[in-house]
Amino acid sequence: MNQIISIQSLGEQIKFGENGLIPAIAQSIETKEILMLAYMNQESLNRTLETGKVHYWSRSRRKIWLKGETSGHFQFLQQMYLDCDGDTLLLLINQIGPACHTGQTNCFFQQVDFTDKY
Repeated sequence: MNQIISIQSLGEQIKFGENGLIPAIAQSIETKEILMLAYMNQESLNRTLETGKVHYWSRSRRKIWLKGETSGHFQFLQQMYLDCDGDTLLLLINQIGPACHTGQTNCFFQQVDFTDKY
């Protein structure tokens, strides 16, 4: 059974890491496909909750990043879950276009072959 957390109490339960970031897994609400993993800080989380469009913290550019701002491949937040430790977010989204900057549907298209390992 899901426990409901109000937006007001989210700040008390969420645990940002030492760097002020929390991992955020983006999953399609329609297909349940895991699309990508990115990071959020307090400001990107606030902007996401205010606008309904998902914002992340770009570690490489060191700035807030609205997913889709250059590509038009926006993510619209539908549901949000906080994991049991309070240190990871799961975002159920409507994805417009591909999620990956490479043009792939998701960022997890490189399968590791370990058939000879076991």
